[in-house]
Amino acid sequence: MLNLAFTDHPDWGFAKGHYYLIVGTSRSGKTWLSLSCLAEASLHKGFSDYKFIYDDVERGVLIDIPRFFGKSVAERIKFVHSAIIEDFYDRLDSLCAKKEPFIYILDSMDALGSSLEKRTFLKQKRARENEEREKGSYGDGKAKINSQHLRQAITPLKETGSILIIINQTRDKLTGYGGKTHSGGNALQFYATFEVWSDIKRTLVKKYKGKDRVQGTLCTLRVKKNRATGKDRVVEVPIYNTYGIDDIGSCIDYCVSEQHWKKTSNGIITAPEFDFCGRREDLITLISEKNMEKDLSVISGGVWNDIENAIAIHRKPKYT
Repeated sequence: MLNLAFTDHPDWGFAKGHYYLIVGTSRSGKTWLSLSCLAEASLHKGFSDYKFIYDDVERGVLIDIPRFFGKSVAERIKFVHSAIIEDFYDRLDSLCAKKEPFIYILDSMDALGSSLEKRTFLKQKRARENEEREKGSYGDGKAKINSQHLRQAITPLKETGSILIIINQTRDKLTGYGGKTHSGGNALQFYATFEVWSDIKRTLVKKYKGKDRVQGTLCTLRVKKNRATGKDRVVEVPIYNTYGIDDIGSCIDYCVSEQHWKKTSNGIITAPEFDFCGRREDLITLISEKNMEKDLSVISGGVWNDIENAIAIHRKPKYT
């Protein structure tokens, strides 16, 4: 579903040679999504020689990598831990200088400090120790550093066919109008090929022994900036604590929500392409056990593009 939101094609998403920004609230799937990119790349021959770098600034990735993303990812992934933003750009520059392709995930921009921030802290610490008046600070300098260095990384990424993914947390705007923003300055958005904002729509639960048990979250993914199609699109993706991103479930839910498949008030889905009439979980099991994920992908892609074609402007081209 996210590929469709990116490119209108179920199999085309993040492309080689570009930088991508993922912004979202806590527990909204940012880490799952970025690690899934490595898992998908590990299955593709075109990424067989790529290095997998995960800059775990937050030191919070405790996920069972082999279980959820495969043994290949577990063997290929290299974890690094930048402390300040200068460390991150030094690592990125060294990788680009080797002229070897890589996928680099920074998790997250918010957790990075900066040399300016450290110098300011030390000055303020000395002032407090000497019982002097502390001087204020006008930010951590990350916005300026991103503006200078992210621009310089774009060309090397293109030349090596490498991919950079930066994760960022949402922050409340400190204005009377409210809304959300992110740290690190405008350069993060300006140079991104795709900008994805994730959020939690609701908690997914299953009743067991008379109680609702939390299974995961239903996340909304909004492609806020899109250099492939220019479209601002929103999709919904279930993420389960014991499974991860549910591609099959999200595609089924989409086909139902767009009334391509009928669903009765008691939860019975009719999916003619699979000669199926029954409950959602049984349809998921059928598709999974019969290895018909590609068929489902084609169906959901067809539904998506029927809608896109219906709302498109069909006129004689202005320029030929």
